[in-house]
Amino acid sequence: MAEKRKREAPAPAVGIDLGTTYSCAGVWQHGRVEIIANDQGNRTTPSFVAFTNTGRFIGDAAKNQVDMNPTNTVFGAKRLIGRKYIDPSVQSDIKHWPFKVIPGLGNKPMIVVTYKGEEKLFATEEISAMVLAKMKETAEAYLGSTVKDAVVTVPAYFNDSQRQATKDAGVIAGLNVLRIINEPTAASIAYGLDTKSESTGEKNVFIFDLGGGTFDVSILTIEEGIFEVKATAGDTHLGGEDFDNTMVNHFVQEFRRKNNLDISGNPRALWRLKTACERAKRILSFSTKTEIEIDSLFQGIDFYSTISRAKFEELNKDFFTKCMELVQKYLCKSINPDEAVAYGAAVQAAVLSGGGLEKFQDFVLVDITPLSLSIELVGEVASVVVPKNTSIPTKLGKVFVTSKDNQTVVRFTVFEGESASTKDNNLLGSFNLSGIPPAPKGVEMFDVYFDIDANGILNVSAVHKTTGQKNHIIITNDRGRLSKEEIEKMVLAAEKYKFEEEMYKKKVEAKNALEIFAYRMKITIMNEKITAKLPPADKKKIENAIELAIQWLDDKKMIKKCVDDASKSVYVNKVKILMYNPNR
Repeated sequence: MAEKRKREAPAPAVGIDLGTTYSCAGVWQHGRVEIIANDQGNRTTPSFVAFTNTGRFIGDAAKNQVDMNPTNTVFGAKRLIGRKYIDPSVQSDIKHWPFKVIPGLGNKPMIVVTYKGEEKLFATEEISAMVLAKMKETAEAYLGSTVKDAVVTVPAYFNDSQRQATKDAGVIAGLNVLRIINEPTAASIAYGLDTKSESTGEKNVFIFDLGGGTFDVSILTIEEGIFEVKATAGDTHLGGEDFDNTMVNHFVQEFRRKNNLDISGNPRALWRLKTACERAKRILSFSTKTEIEIDSLFQGIDFYSTISRAKFEELNKDFFTKCMELVQKYLCKSINPDEAVAYGAAVQAAVLSGGGLEKFQDFVLVDITPLSLSIELVGEVASVVVPKNTSIPTKLGKVFVTSKDNQTVVRFTVFEGESASTKDNNLLGSFNLSGIPPAPKGVEMFDVYFDIDANGILNVSAVHKTTGQKNHIIITNDRGRLSKEEIEKMVLAAEKYKFEEEMYKKKVEAKNALEIFAYRMKITIMNEKITAKLPPADKKKIENAIELAIQWLDDKKMIKKCVDDASKSVYVNKVKILMYNPNR
């Protein structure tokens, strides 16, 4: 009787902090959160994707080769996601990035790279999906099984289109996104669980979350497992990257003054300077002064300068003021800031997937909507239905009336934002309600409901009070969001890239195996005890075969041909040919 094949146990849901500069993954296991180290042993992974003539690199491998390949290494994609190309923040970022960004259909920003000798266009969601896929792969290597479910974090001040785009990236990466939660909320979970045993009663917590590209502050109350967000504020385009960029601009000007040369158009020089500035920024956290020293920065000219903490603070005073306008004190409890968001996301993933039920039986997370949601009235007036900082999930309603005489069709246009005028707010979508009987304006009434789920996804419905006629819209922001067909196409492309990389890895492993085998045989054939019984002619044949194998491995053209080949069996066949029929 054949042995029954063991079915792979399903992996637990994971929490992923998809960051601007670094990403992190965690999982609830053995009664606690495990932050998962990547294949380099690091607990955070650079949110970098590199494209080369031979393949694609993600994470540490991508960041480590930026110096040599700046125009084809993409980072900071989170600053683009869900935005339009003409957005001022996008235009500002493009000036600091070595890679190319162009407007695509619907004015979506598209990233241009050269991959395997061909120019390729990638949507921001695809780049973010590649980083998410790397985190998924990291979790799978740790857990030993396929990861399907995840909770992914976003900045609290992300608008609806940015949240939807992040969910799309998860789908492209092959993940079922159980929930999108706010980063400061996730950090508060880490803080709350970390301090649970220390005190009882209600606790007020202030979260200050300044990341690589985004800034959030949130006020929460924590009591007996209930995490309730009271208020949130922030800036989706303010972070450590901005501090680096001001330093880069400062030293670009200094280099121009000293050498009468402008390096702003040289991607490699700018990246090397940016790397040095980022390092200097970290040093200034504990030193009052540091040096910038770069050999042959541009046209063979070395660059040396110094910067003090006071000068750094002066360069970034506008950013610091912006932060302090939102906060007067910091979170005092010491938890690892790089891992806190992923920690909280991992806890939420365990709750949503049913893991650690006993531990979390009293756990309740009450988040809020960061921006007011409104219906547009005549004259571009925003009539707020859901005020900012309303707890979610929620369902709120308001009565509206016709604005014209004999109006038979009413258009409901939905906005998010804090301005009293809709022209300064973000358009989410609109829908019509028809079949309204003609009547003087203000007579016909409609109940409009805003229903927001736990992911912050909005469903707006309208019902005519007299006829019961109704219509609704699920706000997906199709103006900037990927269509179902586009997502499916990107999923297939992501699977293709993954398959190609797995095949390439297998071929390289096969080549390495042949190389090890050839050199071991070379050592073996030199052992007189082993070869004493061999006829000299046979020994000579084996020596020739080994040398031929080594020469073949050193032939770069032949290796490229084999790496491009559809199968790794070429290496196995070469072993057989060279070892058993060396004259071929």
